[in-house]
Amino acid sequence: MFRTKRSVLVRRLWRSRAPGGEEEEEAAAAEPGAAAAAEARAHVCGGGGGGRGCCPGKAGRGGRASAGAEAELKALTHAVLKRLKERQLEGLLHAVESRGGARTPCLLLPAKADSRLGQHWYPLPVLLCKVFRWPDLRHCSEVKRLCCCESYGKAHPELVCCNPHHLSRLCELESPPPPYSRYPMDFLKPTDSQVLQEPGDRSHWCVVAYWEEKTRVGRLYSVQEPSLDIFYDLPQGNGFCLGQLNSDNKSQLVQKVRSKIGYGIQLTKEVDGVWVYNRSSYPIFIKSATLDNPDSRTLLVHKVFPGFSIKAFDYEKAYSLQRPNDHEFMQQPWTGFTVQISFVKGWGQCYTRQFISSCPCWLEVIFNNR
Repeated sequence: MFRTKRSVLVRRLWRSRAPGGEEEEEAAAAEPGAAAAAEARAHVCGGGGGGRGCCPGKAGRGGRASAGAEAELKALTHAVLKRLKERQLEGLLHAVESRGGARTPCLLLPAKADSRLGQHWYPLPVLLCKVFRWPDLRHCSEVKRLCCCESYGKAHPELVCCNPHHLSRLCELESPPPPYSRYPMDFLKPTDSQVLQEPGDRSHWCVVAYWEEKTRVGRLYSVQEPSLDIFYDLPQGNGFCLGQLNSDNKSQLVQKVRSKIGYGIQLTKEVDGVWVYNRSSYPIFIKSATLDNPDSRTLLVHKVFPGFSIKAFDYEKAYSLQRPNDHEFMQQPWTGFTVQISFVKGWGQCYTRQFISSCPCWLEVIFNNR
């Protein structure tokens, strides 16, 4: 019996689904201490009550998924995929197999075509994200559309993009991270903190510096476009390629972490602030004054898992935090318009690295406050 090209594409897509459900529960049961490790990861990320937070933990721990649930998901997924045109299937497969590394078109489908799975109704974008990226995803409020998507910013479109790699998982900061992630505030060197205070071209909205431990590598990268990809190895990459910088660092750890940056991050200036999307396969760690309690004298380091987005900088909050009448704050350089991001390795009191300058590969993003 001959298979059509459409049926072959559907089968390939189903085989490319995200690991989870029955397979993930079996792996968790087979690995000693896996449950405790998962709970620890959720706590690190601030995923407190309700399982929310930036940790992609399991949605529930009530036992392995039944064969019936797996069969129902498969039947529903096949029913949705078989309604797609051949070109749409090819685009979706390209997005899934490249893990979002390739530029792929929007998958526009009717916005009101919800699908029922068990006791729940899922919009098509959520269903496909659940199948191909996050099996524990439950609601559209848990995801954020990327600015590259045609459906970005549209409130009630007739057609909505269902490409799962045109969305990211929201990193919710509903409960504070544990105390170990607190550390004393460290400040920029005067030469860097004054970069955006000097007269000159105001068309850029930020500059990015790449560091390996205590050494800055390459020149400051000026950002003018609303969105910037910062990566080491990204198919069709267009932005700040760290792999092209000449580094004299021979440290094995630096070289190892550098090789793990992969697709890196996407930095986007949006209406409500600046968002960071972790496109890599490893966690990133972020410190920003606007992510913390305004009354805090220390800053928190936030862990963001692969596929998750976090609003790393809020302009309005940063202006309010300057406190021009606060004598103590005026005695030191104001760092509220900077964000520090470390790839793979964290820093703080519970790590061997107390300061970000000890991290192998990290970024300093300095925002234009004019």
